[in-house]
Amino acid sequence: MTIALPEAPGTARDWTGPSLLLAGGIAIGFAPIGLRLGLDTLGPQAIAFWRYAFAAPMIFLVLALVERRLPTRPNRFVILAGAFFALDIALWHWSLTLTTVANATFIVNLGNVGVGFAAWLFLRERPGGIWFLAIAAALAGAGLLAFGGGAGGQSDIRGDLLALGAAVFVSGYMLSAKLARRTIRALDVLFWLTVTEACIGGLVVLVSGEPLLPAAPAGWLAPLSLAIIVQFVGQGLIIAGLGRTPAGIAGVLVLIQPVTAAAVSWQLFGEPLVALQMAGAGLVIAGVVLAQTGRMPKKLS
Repeated sequence: MTIALPEAPGTARDWTGPSLLLAGGIAIGFAPIGLRLGLDTLGPQAIAFWRYAFAAPMIFLVLALVERRLPTRPNRFVILAGAFFALDIALWHWSLTLTTVANATFIVNLGNVGVGFAAWLFLRERPGGIWFLAIAAALAGAGLLAFGGGAGGQSDIRGDLLALGAAVFVSGYMLSAKLARRTIRALDVLFWLTVTEACIGGLVVLVSGEPLLPAAPAGWLAPLSLAIIVQFVGQGLIIAGLGRTPAGIAGVLVLIQPVTAAAVSWQLFGEPLVALQMAGAGLVIAGVVLAQTGRMPKKLS
């Protein structure tokens, strides 16, 4: 199956989409930091739900007060993207309770590799030769970041499989979000994406049996911060960037997330990076630079 897309943006806009994606990836890198800070008072699935629930009215207010309009009608791709993303987060959070953080983080990042191949198959965006080198460098770097500091826990094949499922949903999310941007503006995509995620996230909380409310008022701080920094800013920038960037390139750029998470953890939690992790961060950055400066993917005729 192939899906026709509009022609790629002109050369003058080549850096706009990647820059948005890179900034969004950096913001999304704060997600595990916020999750870690909130786990004392809320469960991981409840934190995810409130992240979506707090962000949805923020996005609606921007549409109503700044753009002075209501959200446009959603298409099927934005609903699908929201479902994929919510399930990705749910599975990844679950995997963290069954396997090592290193395993879960590395495996879920495989989804960013799948984006390029899925775009090749379904969108007919054929990656240039440099893309394979870029994704190899970035993925190797992500692996060194994850495993360079030690496993930090006991691995379980069940958790690894859950992380692999999350990786599949990551690919589906980015591909569907890119398709949603064909006919809907970025802010509208973000709104319907977040509403869908809140609905599915609420069901996941019910199924998990986690308490919906935090044990103390301070427990609201983590999900509120995630709603602003990660959901509204981070995911919003990624959605905007996906409309201007080939999916394969996008998959490499968002691999900046583990670099951000590692750097912030170093400063915030006093967890210095070992030499292997520093090398991994360098490889990720090299992959990001290669992906953008190399030949852009060409659409097959």
